[in-house]
Amino acid sequence: MPPDQRFDTFVAAPPAALAQLRALARGESSDAIYVEGAHGTGKSHLLRATCAGADALGRSVAYLPLESLRGRLRDALELLAGRDLVAVDGLEAIAGEREDEVALFDLHNRTRAEGVALFYAASAAPAELGFVLPDLVSRLSQCHRIALSPLDDDDRREVLRLRARHRGVAFDDAAIDWLLRRAGRDLAGLTALLDRLDRASLAAQRRITVPFLREVLGTS
Repeated sequence: MPPDQRFDTFVAAPPAALAQLRALARGESSDAIYVEGAHGTGKSHLLRATCAGADALGRSVAYLPLESLRGRLRDALELLAGRDLVAVDGLEAIAGEREDEVALFDLHNRTRAEGVALFYAASAAPAELGFVLPDLVSRLSQCHRIALSPLDDDDRREVLRLRARHRGVAFDDAAIDWLLRRAGRDLAGLTALLDRLDRASLAAQRRITVPFLREVLGTS
């Protein structure tokens, strides 16, 4: 799991959501949880943080990005026996694929019967994803739901500040503001850019300042 996608680097979580997910990671809860939100709201971050928390305690976890499993989900699910936590990311990727939907429906029923913790993430509510299997929509709608809202600029600034601090990167506040004004506001893109700047900063043994950003990114 990415080292900076942890609970302590998540910004603007709904009230009580992190406590609930920490309990899921620790095995104090075997709930089925469904987090929904637009692109860039942090859904995958929460799934990966929960998996990392469980893994750190020696629990067996599985993280399934459905975008890469479309059309062959059942084969992947056959390898999940004995897991304590199953995290399923990007449900919208299999909407309309009936065989994948049936496989996910079977997984849901099996894990609930076995008391396995189950954590879903999707771009919208179950009824809005375009599933063709009504029973799957019904099961997903029964999950405990967490809704994430888009981050504003202050939130994005705090995300970059926390992730830089987590990596031990010296990142001036003025440089963060400059980056947000010129590099777009997509959180995934900003995180990838932070990776690049981290490597460049280490190689040059320099703090990340506005002049350094101009040199690395080639902008004025």
